[in-house]
Amino acid sequence: MEGILEDLLENDLSCAPHVVARIVAEVTADRSSVREVAARLDPAQRAGLRPLPMPLPMVGGIEALYSGLAVDPRDHDLLVAISLRLDDRLDPLLDFDGRTAAEIAAGTIGPLIHMHAGRVQLSDPRLAIWLRATTSTTSAARVHRRLHRVFHRRGERVDADWHRARASTGLDPTTANELTRIAREHSEAGLSERAFHLAAEAAAHTVGTDRDEATLVAGVAAIAAGYAVEAARRLAGLFPGGEERYRLQGLGGLFVAQAHLRGAVPEVDLDALRPRGDDPEHWYSWARAAAFAAVLCAERGDRLGMRSWLEALREGTARTGAEHELRDPVVALAWLVLGDHDLDDVRGAGPLTGGMLQALHAAIDGDVDHGLRILAVGDSGIGVEVDPFVAGFEASPLVGAYRAVVEVLLLMWRGDMGAARDRMIRAALELPVAIPFAGLGVVIARRLDLAVLGRLGPFARSLTAALPAPVRIDQLVDRGIEAFLDGASEEAASCMRVWRDRGAPQPTLSVPGLEEAIVVTEPALRHRHRIEPPEIALAQQLRLRITGCSDEDWRMERDRVVAKTRTLTSPFSRGRVEAMIGTRSLIRGDLELGREHLTTAVKLLELSGADAWARAVEVRLRQLGTQERPTVVVGDPLASCRRVWRSVLTAREFDVAMLVVEGASNRDIADSLHVSVRTVEVHLGRVFAKLDVRTRVELTVLAHRIGQYV
Repeated sequence: MEGILEDLLENDLSCAPHVVARIVAEVTADRSSVREVAARLDPAQRAGLRPLPMPLPMVGGIEALYSGLAVDPRDHDLLVAISLRLDDRLDPLLDFDGRTAAEIAAGTIGPLIHMHAGRVQLSDPRLAIWLRATTSTTSAARVHRRLHRVFHRRGERVDADWHRARASTGLDPTTANELTRIAREHSEAGLSERAFHLAAEAAAHTVGTDRDEATLVAGVAAIAAGYAVEAARRLAGLFPGGEERYRLQGLGGLFVAQAHLRGAVPEVDLDALRPRGDDPEHWYSWARAAAFAAVLCAERGDRLGMRSWLEALREGTARTGAEHELRDPVVALAWLVLGDHDLDDVRGAGPLTGGMLQALHAAIDGDVDHGLRILAVGDSGIGVEVDPFVAGFEASPLVGAYRAVVEVLLLMWRGDMGAARDRMIRAALELPVAIPFAGLGVVIARRLDLAVLGRLGPFARSLTAALPAPVRIDQLVDRGIEAFLDGASEEAASCMRVWRDRGAPQPTLSVPGLEEAIVVTEPALRHRHRIEPPEIALAQQLRLRITGCSDEDWRMERDRVVAKTRTLTSPFSRGRVEAMIGTRSLIRGDLELGREHLTTAVKLLELSGADAWARAVEVRLRQLGTQERPTVVVGDPLASCRRVWRSVLTAREFDVAMLVVEGASNRDIADSLHVSVRTVEVHLGRVFAKLDVRTRVELTVLAHRIGQYV
């Protein structure tokens, strides 16, 4: 799959991973065929924002594969029927054809189909695409009519109405209501895409209030599947003239779709959207819409918007008596997502305001494992509760995406970076993971790729490309991490300085950053509203302490920092701190202590699965050498200093530092290195910052002191 994603990226046809998985399932994993299909899709379909066409488009490779296929009319109709049915049960197809399973298997088309345990499928999914593309509309309608009669005789009304609607070339209102009803049932069962197609078919065959209902079901099923563009188009059609109850029921889904596409919850006139009467059902729908808007605002850091929508939520629940079941858990979830640590222990029900909220609470209380167990129980499918916040969509792909992102986040907090990346990849192949928490899943995927690979892999890049343009994720930290792990510390520090100057934007739900590359002293940057376990906060405090304290403070604080570091249970968090202690020890001239901490860091980072971080620390160890104290060249008192400083300074910074120690002026250094005096001053400033000295004299003293102890 990574190879297919990479191929699509190289050909400017990037697709969301779950879209590619769907294409592969229907076209097989042939790269050229997948590329051909992707080229026939529009950008919204490739990004997973619109459903894929049914069937997928015919492409040259599939056409060539079956161009020589010749079957008699009876066999052709059976193959077409298999490709058109709603499910894969064998009995209705036998009623359709009139032959036994054994007779069909022994016939010409036997090798083209697979029958087992009462089920029948085409042996190659590409055959369905070829059949649908090469069968005329008239022939397809005839097969649909025959299937309608089969299911009608069997008393299976849903399938009968589906095929009757598909056989009709005009309005057939008699089928619409039943299709809408079954679409609702499919949606509640988590079959969001099938629900969308059923409801969309119903909407195409009716008018008036029935059409409004079908449009509502199609729209909310679309957003439940992650199809934000399709959902926004469908649900917007209910405003302003749609039936009030359907407008209010679809308002929350419309907010979700538009927030993802626009990057913010749309500003609306609340008075114009409120229910016009006293119907409790209408006010409950309004309360749920307000709940969605409040949480979406919280995800995007819009405190003012969140407060406004929470007031609307309170109004709606007060009119319906839903304060306890709906208002309280949603208020708790919104404030948690916004970064409020002082929360009452409010628990809702179901997957989001129940399990997900409870898992986050457990993690930020310090028990990440308990949070993961809560999510595992919720994902078991045993006794799934109704969640008033997302009632009817507990099993939807979008809700599943929220829970998957939280699970991956908790695995990161626990320090299992390799396992977290594997889980994110599995989720990305099945779910619209780019939507939850304003694109947090994409940020996480990128950081995991960097931690494990040292670069952005095809999954993270494909997810990034799938984000709508207005959705912004700050990529400076990612660039800094990649540069840092590649040994380009100067570039990493530059990225982090720009990030700091921009206000240090970062998700409220904490993901790993790069405190190693910059001294952060501003309280505003240290004390942001961040949601994380106490251990993650402690590790960050230790990293900031290591980079920010003076040389004198470090001599007093080192033992305390080391002791606190040993209390960290996350191998990733502790490994990073150990690496920083080792680097700081090297800078101060304690080679053996530095090597000890760096060696510990490598083991811990490897244990966490953060292979790229481990490799970066190994490079530093190799620069120090694995032999015992090397022989110092007679007459070179700075040999030890050279060896230590080469592991922490860039090549140009090292040259400038050594020339200063040798007594050269800035002008002399500029002439020697063929650069400007200003460039020398910049490099020297970075040397001072990295080595924690303030003057040229202190730098010279430090250089000679290293030689005494190393």
